[in-house]
Amino acid sequence: MTAERWALGGDLGVARIGYGAMRLTGWPRGDRPDRETALAVLRRAVELGVNHIDTSHYYSRDGVAANELIREALHPYPDDLVIVTKVGALVEGSDISLPAAEMTGLTPENLRRGVEANLRSLGVDRLDVVNLRMGDRGQTSLAGPLETLLALREEGLIRHLGISNVTAAEFAEAREIAPIVCVQNMYNLSRRDDDRLVDTCAAAGIAYVPFFPVGGGFQPLTARHLDAVAARHHATVPQVALAWLLARSPNILLIPGTGSLAHLEENLSAATLHLTKEDLTELTA
Repeated sequence: MTAERWALGGDLGVARIGYGAMRLTGWPRGDRPDRETALAVLRRAVELGVNHIDTSHYYSRDGVAANELIREALHPYPDDLVIVTKVGALVEGSDISLPAAEMTGLTPENLRRGVEANLRSLGVDRLDVVNLRMGDRGQTSLAGPLETLLALREEGLIRHLGISNVTAAEFAEAREIAPIVCVQNMYNLSRRDDDRLVDTCAAAGIAYVPFFPVGGGFQPLTARHLDAVAARHHATVPQVALAWLLARSPNILLIPGTGSLAHLEENLSAATLHLTKEDLTELTA
């Protein structure tokens, strides 16, 4: 289902539809599947060709941690499995409830702590990709934190670096500091503020990884004609939203998350949904 691929960082061949593990934990709020279902979803994803999993050490709530589920389900990992994680102002999952001034994860000490926690909980010696997530504590510059991660990369703890939740100006600044292989921002049919950034990344050979690809964060998809296009293709609205992203630019990598085996297969089937030029025009009208 996920045959089309992208060379992440130039050397990590990943299927363009991956999997986001956050929903397996119910973090920061919301429902989650039982443990056996969570493990089954991860294993089934890999069986169906997923080899790009997005996670973080701080995706953890009430003793359920994404990294530990990934390790139990999939370790020893397949040779081609790419696990992308992130660090930022949050160090632990419970930090989400702290005032911004008390989110201290962007200090050198806590960035190292976050990286080492990801290494330990995933059971690996080096992280494939670490995204520096910004935007959780005001206008803190990314320069210092990114330089810290670059030093950890030079120590051999990280293979590639990415950035998340950033502006176009921060993206440009980041590229002056370190080689950036991916950008992870909010982007979907209803939220296309990053149109220019998607194209800039594509021209530079940098992956763009949208979060909330089918809506979320209390912002459901509102694009016109979604239902009509879905009906024409005998598809669901989420499948059309994912297929639109795949058609939007070849550097877009998807990481839809779910705690349901049925929804997992539905999401991955979007790779076989080919929207026409008329569909694409209608969806963005």
